[in-house]
Amino acid sequence: MNGLRVAITVALSDAAGGLWSNGIKQNALFLMDALRRCPNVAEVWLANTGEIGEPKVSWDDGRWPIAPLTDILESVDVLIELGSQISADQTQVLKQRNAKLVSHCSGSEYVHAMESMAFGRNSYDGGLFINRGFDQIWMIPQVAQTSRAYFETFRRVPAKVIPFVWDPSILEEHSRGAPHGGVCQPRRDAAPWRLAVMEPNINVVKFCLYPILIVEEAYRARPNQIELMVTNAEHLAQGSIAFIRHMNELDIVRAGKAVFVGRYSTPDVLGQMADAVVSHQWGNPLNYLYLEVCWQGYPLIHNASLCRDLGYYYSENDVPQGARQLLNALEHHDGQLEQYRARQRAAIERFRPRNPAVTRAYTELLDSLFSVA
Repeated sequence: MNGLRVAITVALSDAAGGLWSNGIKQNALFLMDALRRCPNVAEVWLANTGEIGEPKVSWDDGRWPIAPLTDILESVDVLIELGSQISADQTQVLKQRNAKLVSHCSGSEYVHAMESMAFGRNSYDGGLFINRGFDQIWMIPQVAQTSRAYFETFRRVPAKVIPFVWDPSILEEHSRGAPHGGVCQPRRDAAPWRLAVMEPNINVVKFCLYPILIVEEAYRARPNQIELMVTNAEHLAQGSIAFIRHMNELDIVRAGKAVFVGRYSTPDVLGQMADAVVSHQWGNPLNYLYLEVCWQGYPLIHNASLCRDLGYYYSENDVPQGARQLLNALEHHDGQLEQYRARQRAAIERFRPRNPAVTRAYTELLDSLFSVA
C-alpha cells in the first residue's frame, strides 16, 4: 500500500512531556523518524491518549507532531500502541474501517508481571486490559528472550522482532550547553576516575549491584584512582536495610569514596559528574544508555550481548572480567580517544532511523499488515 497514515500512541499531560523521565517518549520519536522514511508512508503522528488536549512537550512538535487520538482515530490506516493503550471502543472504530492495530512491545513485561504477582507490586492499579484486536506484535530484540511467549499468548497473535532504533539528535540537543557538547575529552590531571552506575533500580532486569561489585574489585586493585557515584539509588541507600548492610561490607564505601544519589539524565552525568559508566543487565541486552555513553566517546563497561562491539564488553555475570575491562579502560582509554569515538559512532549507525536496512525492515512490516494471508 502507498501513502499510509500512521499514528503512535503516547499518554501526555502537562507534567509528562519531558524526554528523560523514561525511555518511552524517545522510543516513540525515534520510531516516528524511522517510519516516515518508508516509501509506503504518507504521514506519521503521535497520538496523545492523555486527558490534556495540547500538552507542553520538550521536543520540536514541528518535527514530531502530536494530536489528540480522538482527532485522528478515524483517519489513520495503522495505529501503533506504544506508549499507552487504546480502549475496546476505539479498537472497534479501527476495525470497522479495516485499519490495523499493532502492539509495540519494548518492555520486559514478563518480568514486570512476575514481580507484580509474586511480590504484590502495584503495576495494575487501573486494572488489566489486554486488547484482543491486535493485528501484529512488534517486539524489540532485547525483550524477545524473556517476554515473547508472554506477549503472544495474551495478545493472541505472533510477535515479529523489529529493528531497535535510536538517534543522537536528542542527546546532542540536551548536551549543547555542556562543555565540549558533552563529548569525552582527555583527562589532564591525576585525579581519580569518577565512575557512574546508572541502572534504574526498579526491577531485577537492570540493577546496580553487579556494577558496584565490578567497581569494588577494580578499587581494590587501584584504591587511589577510583571514585563511585550510583544514581537512582538514594531510596536504596536510605530505605533498604539489606542494601545498606551489603554496601557497608565494601572497601570503596568504607573509604568514603562512593555516593548514592537520585535520578539524573545521561547527558547531565557524562563529563560533568562521571568519566566512565559501568553497567549490567539481566535479560535486556540493549538500551539507550549504552548508545548515549558510547556516542559521546565515554568508556562503557557492560555485558549487553546485542551490542558487544560497543564499549568494553564483559560476558554475563563475570565480575572479575568486568573489573579487568574497567582497569583496561582506565589505563588505555585516553590514548585512543578519537579512534574509540569513531568506532563507536560507526557501530551505532546500524540503529539509526536513517539506516537503509532499518527503512527496508519497517517498510516490509507495514506491507505485511495488509498482505493477504
